[in-house]
Amino acid sequence: MKSRSIMEGSCLAAMVSDLCRSGTDVTGTGYRPVSISQLNANRPMREEGLTRMGLEIESRPSDSPYIERVWRSSSSEVNRMTSVATAHWDLVFWQHCGQVSVAVQGPESKASPAPVPEDATFFGIIFSLGTSLSHLPVNRLVDGSAEIPDATRRSFWLNGSAWRLPDYDNAEGFVRRMVGEGVLVCDPVVTAALRGAPADVSERTVQRRFVAATGLTRGAITQIGRARQAAVLIQEGMPAHDVAYRLGYFDQPHLARSLTRYIGRTATQLRDRDPSEPLSLLYKT
Repeated sequence: MKSRSIMEGSCLAAMVSDLCRSGTDVTGTGYRPVSISQLNANRPMREEGLTRMGLEIESRPSDSPYIERVWRSSSSEVNRMTSVATAHWDLVFWQHCGQVSVAVQGPESKASPAPVPEDATFFGIIFSLGTSLSHLPVNRLVDGSAEIPDATRRSFWLNGSAWRLPDYDNAEGFVRRMVGEGVLVCDPVVTAALRGAPADVSERTVQRRFVAATGLTRGAITQIGRARQAAVLIQEGMPAHDVAYRLGYFDQPHLARSLTRYIGRTATQLRDRDPSEPLSLLYKT
């Protein structure tokens, strides 16, 4: 259930800054901003094949350099979940009450609650850091999303062209077409920096390119990634003091603050094998 939680159905989460509050199109593209609580309900749960609390979730890695992960999920008897922070953006497809919807879900800078529509199905592609839609800047979608209008059971419109709806098994082919037609682009400076390769530009330029391509600073991306890794380790049973030491937190209170901000849970809550409210996707990297 994402990138980036996935579950709200008729409205993906969004709030593209003031654009969302005013109800105007995102960057004049015709995409409709939607409330953050709405789209957050459309991100995946954490394990690769999990049935818990009325949610059935499946996710997998990808061999595409443009894809971080692919996921799908369905819901029943659950009305709320916690969407954890993520530096990635998603393209999300979902069906609820016979209606098909598509939205671009931006990165999330902090954990937040998300409603879950009952009897809905979801599918999403979480994109790699440094990628973006050529016509819809990711930095306008942080803590928000943009719904793509006029989707049907077979197709949707993207950047002025009709596209067949992808699915869990053919996401890579769909993304290859996006790249081939120039709809999906990747900043080589950002990807090189993520690999640790020396930059041919100044550090200031690298920082600027990071914000432009991801909507987040390098520091924020590092903090979010570290908190997500800490949450996974705690769920696997590692003591909090060992997690703090291993991941370079100053102390356990520093770890606790990070978990609260980015995961929306304490270490004790993460150890609960039967929580009252599910989390969005957490996975090892």
